[in-house]
Amino acid sequence: MRESRTLPNRVSPPAFPSATLAMAPGEKIKAKIKKNLPVTGPQAPTIKELMRWYCLNTNTHGCRRIVVSRGRLRRLLWIVFTLTAVVLIFWQCALLVLSFYTVSVSIKIHFQKLDFPAVTICNINPYKYSAVRPLLADLEQETRAALKTLYGFSEIESRRRREAEPWSWAWEGTQPRFLNLIPLLVFKEGETNTATDFLTGRKRKVSGSIIHKASDVVHESKEVVGFRLCSNDTSHCAVYTFSSGVNAIQEWYKLHYMNIMAQVPLEKRIDMSYSAQELLLTCFFDGVSCDARNFTLFHHPMYGNCYTFNNKQNETIHSTSMGGSEYGLQVILYINEEEYNPFLASSTGAKVIVHRQDEYPFIEDVGTEIETATATSIGMHLTESFKLSEPYSKCTEDGSDVPIKNIYNAVYSLQICLHSCFQTKMVEKCGCAQYSQPLPLGASYCNYQQHPNWMYCYYELHQAFVQEQLGCQSVCREACSFKEWTLTTSLAQWPSLVSEKWLLRVLTWDQGQQIKKKLNKTDLAKVLIFYKDLNQRSIMESPANTVEVLLSNFGGQLGLWMSCSIVCVIEIVEVFLIDSLSIIARRQWQKGKQWWSRRQAPPCPEAPHSPRGQDNPTLDIDDDLPTFTSALHLPPALGAQVPGTPPPRYNTLRLERAFSNQLPDTQVPAES
Repeated sequence: MRESRTLPNRVSPPAFPSATLAMAPGEKIKAKIKKNLPVTGPQAPTIKELMRWYCLNTNTHGCRRIVVSRGRLRRLLWIVFTLTAVVLIFWQCALLVLSFYTVSVSIKIHFQKLDFPAVTICNINPYKYSAVRPLLADLEQETRAALKTLYGFSEIESRRRREAEPWSWAWEGTQPRFLNLIPLLVFKEGETNTATDFLTGRKRKVSGSIIHKASDVVHESKEVVGFRLCSNDTSHCAVYTFSSGVNAIQEWYKLHYMNIMAQVPLEKRIDMSYSAQELLLTCFFDGVSCDARNFTLFHHPMYGNCYTFNNKQNETIHSTSMGGSEYGLQVILYINEEEYNPFLASSTGAKVIVHRQDEYPFIEDVGTEIETATATSIGMHLTESFKLSEPYSKCTEDGSDVPIKNIYNAVYSLQICLHSCFQTKMVEKCGCAQYSQPLPLGASYCNYQQHPNWMYCYYELHQAFVQEQLGCQSVCREACSFKEWTLTTSLAQWPSLVSEKWLLRVLTWDQGQQIKKKLNKTDLAKVLIFYKDLNQRSIMESPANTVEVLLSNFGGQLGLWMSCSIVCVIEIVEVFLIDSLSIIARRQWQKGKQWWSRRQAPPCPEAPHSPRGQDNPTLDIDDDLPTFTSALHLPPALGAQVPGTPPPRYNTLRLERAFSNQLPDTQVPAES
């Protein structure tokens, strides 16, 4: 009998191949590996999975507790705690950043040999009255006549008699020139729109604004005295009133005085003022005698010839190694009250200012007045200040970054900037410069001949400057480094009664060539300027914070509120910024590709719907077997058996004869 072998039954493939079988070789194993590997930041499919991965792997404890905590209440509490800590970190770090540009002030006191400052001395009366009187004769005559008309001080008359007389009696036979240019007006009590003219004695209507100037002296009649100023086209006028006739007359006189002196050449003005030999009688410094050769001429428009001791033009800067009046500067000044202008200088004496060698002496602003017949002792304390420039403050190093040209031949200071700004505005708007300040390049001083109504422009501009409308105060800045001398003044009667006779005689004999009269103690003043001690106080600003301190403070805040470091911050930036943006960009890119593929693919009819069987994943046969390394990461499927070839059934095997007749010697004997 011929035996036949039956092959085992093979499992037929499913009717519809699965998606796994349709993948390219090697892609299926990669998909399984990615499915079992842990999710990392950029590979997270969604933002939610990215945040979950970050919370599980970060070192910040609060974020991890949000994910691993059980129960909604605990998670909510940890979310609140974590957000509160984040807000506190931002708040504290913002305060640290805002306080970064702060300064700490340190005060140091040095005991050392000090350089003596520059000392500028001026007579309060700028020019000798005998020399300047011919130029001011007409102005003086009109001023005396105006005073006589208003107050009648030159005659012993009653008030009623003066009021009964006509106002124009003082002007008989003369035609005043200055009162025509700037008329003086008197406002009675309760009158605002009408005033009495000094020149005519008649009442006139007053148009324009009335600006009242504050006064220290108030007249008992309650009459208000002032003058009227108008612009070039007389369309705008203003009346400046004073509660005292003294202030009104002095201000009115000063305006005409500046107009007259502005037309006098500088050389002539220097000759009309006091010489160094006339002003300085004796001089001692540090116990050594000095004279006029140790002083430098400085001409001030409103104070005439001034003289500076220890100026920068000297070969050497004097210094002192001891404190006390015996080691300072001692000067006896000759004031000469007889040469005083009665309408310009109402006080007698001198003015002294202490300043740096390269600074401009603003006598009119910060000068110290010296009395006659008195010994004035001025003790000094030196304070040197150093401030930090931007971004710590708005100070300037040398004024080069301030958009105001320095018209003074001196180092930059806040006062120089303000005066330079006002003088520049004066030249721009009024066409001329004010007499009391230096001339800008290419400008000329104001006068009646070239600028008839410059005084109205000056007063209007000065009022805008005081009210900070010109912008000078906002543009000018303080210097970053400066020296300041704190002065302590004490007075004593000088000379004494017992020494007056011999002292005045000796001084008269010494100055016989310069002063041809017997000296009186009211013509003299003694000044002593010295260091009280050699303590130099330095006030220095230094940054309160540095970059290293700021970073350490940041680290302290991060460690205090969230127990993390700068590396955690970098991790947060990477996850919340870079990885999140990459996930969003990948999604948008995939959507764009799908939209483009749908747009490029030709339309095709839909296939009829037919039921499709389900694939058995255990029967999927991989064409690309895994490697040894990748297979270690593939866990076996739960409850699945790997299909294989079943063993053959031997009882089904049959042997078929190859030959029809068997040979005798090969025949198997029958079993018994």
